[in-house]
Amino acid sequence: MKWLVFAKRNTKEILRDPLTLFFGLGFPVILLLLLTMIQRNIPVAMFELEQLTPGIVVFGYSFLCLFAALLVSKDRGTSFLLRLFSSPMTASDFILGYLLPLLPMAAVQCLLTYLFAALLGLQLTLHTLASGALSLLTAMMFISLGLLLGSLLNDKQVGGICGALVTNLSAWLSGTWFSLELVGGWFKKLAFVLPFANGVELGRGAIQGQSLTPWLWWCLAYAVALTLAAIAVFRARMKA
Repeated sequence: MKWLVFAKRNTKEILRDPLTLFFGLGFPVILLLLLTMIQRNIPVAMFELEQLTPGIVVFGYSFLCLFAALLVSKDRGTSFLLRLFSSPMTASDFILGYLLPLLPMAAVQCLLTYLFAALLGLQLTLHTLASGALSLLTAMMFISLGLLLGSLLNDKQVGGICGALVTNLSAWLSGTWFSLELVGGWFKKLAFVLPFANGVELGRGAIQGQSLTPWLWWCLAYAVALTLAAIAVFRARMKA
């Protein structure tokens, strides 16, 4: 249970930064409110709550990628991890200890977004609950990506890659703000090779009671692959 002690330490580190918590949990809700106001004045099919809410949730997870990467990269930049490397903890223990505190944060972020969507008119059904639950698979995918990048990059590089590149990729290639069908061609194909659009469509498919293939398998494959990659890279850093 070494990873559990480490996870408790990381939880305290996250809670010490209330501004980050507020931004991570509150920004998706603010976006949802603003876009719902636009929808009421200028009706757009993309901004209907059943379409918009899963997309907002996935876009919000891109900030968890940044938080995860910063947490790892800042620890790597201090002597804290060097001291822990002399302990019997393995790379899997470290990654699990970073991953677990961020999953409840993802769950709270998702819950708040869906609750506010319900207040705005989204019907809460079993399909809605399934959509929220399945979005945690997408959250794990984003967090694992952050842990991988945090293991590779320093904290300054993380700010540029996760804060700018991953967030913009999530915005442009997820299909949250515009229909990928309208763009089509190589852009649509690229979007569905990357994880972002698959995460959004997984949430939308669940909320509408549709078949979840192939989006579920893409998200599951990315979550597992990124977690294993993060462990492998972290193990290599421990030996360096």
